[in-house]
Amino acid sequence: MPEDGTLSIGELAAQAKTTVKTVRFYSDQGLLPEASRSSGGHRRYGPEAPARLRTIRALRSLGVPVPEIGRVLDRGDTLEAVVARRLDDLGTELAALRWREAALRAVQDGSPEQLAERLELIGAVSVPPSTSALAQYWRRLLPVRLSARLRAAVTDAAVPQPPADPTPDQVLAFARLHALAAAATDHCLASHRPATDTAAHPDLLYDGLHEAYQLADAALRTDHSPSLGEALDCYVAAHARASDTRDSPAFRRSLVVRLAMADHPVMSRYWQLAGQLTPDLTLGGADFHLREALTVSVAAG
Repeated sequence: MPEDGTLSIGELAAQAKTTVKTVRFYSDQGLLPEASRSSGGHRRYGPEAPARLRTIRALRSLGVPVPEIGRVLDRGDTLEAVVARRLDDLGTELAALRWREAALRAVQDGSPEQLAERLELIGAVSVPPSTSALAQYWRRLLPVRLSARLRAAVTDAAVPQPPADPTPDQVLAFARLHALAAAATDHCLASHRPATDTAAHPDLLYDGLHEAYQLADAALRTDHSPSLGEALDCYVAAHARASDTRDSPAFRRSLVVRLAMADHPVMSRYWQLAGQLTPDLTLGGADFHLREALTVSVAAG
């Protein structure tokens, strides 16, 4: 070693237990600055270079990109921040891998006749999957006069999040939901819309329905044979207030008919698929239980 303590590229590689090619690569990337050049024009590195090179290789082994390593070494960024970002990135990568594995199993589990359909359905979904098409579907589906606050709240509650560790059936369910939303044109959306779209006061209706669904959810969680009386009264009252009328036996009878006429198979399919993606009660599930309770109560007189 020269008196100035500098190292040749070969000496640095030997001390760091790596190859000359590796040292040259990181040097060319600007991560290992040269201290000087020999009289023959060969690179020389300072005594701090071995420790710096070990740090570089350790970070690369953790998958930290070269530009971020440069920011750490030059103190433009903290090691903690880089590690946190890498953990976030890794979480996204693992979620994508879990989704791809379940998607491949969904294709594998299908019959030969189902192969083309499943490939087309699953192939239309991004990885990791995005819920933007579902959110757009609900924003177009909800009443035009609904406030921005309730529009955002209903959309958030109605759009199921893809499971972090999906089963093949859940991948298919999400893909079918995505296809349903993507296929909805402005013309067919009119027939998808629930009876709530005709309410004179949609904000009154949706605020009341939100409360009724919460009451129904609480009752269904705490009892195998739940009494939905309080939730049902709240549900009917919401419809009545939105229609500028009062809850009465006659109104309940008319509401049963109106809700049955507005029960579109596309919406039923939506909630059936959404229910496969979450263990929680969906808005559609809560509405189904309340409508069923209403029908029973009207029939009982």
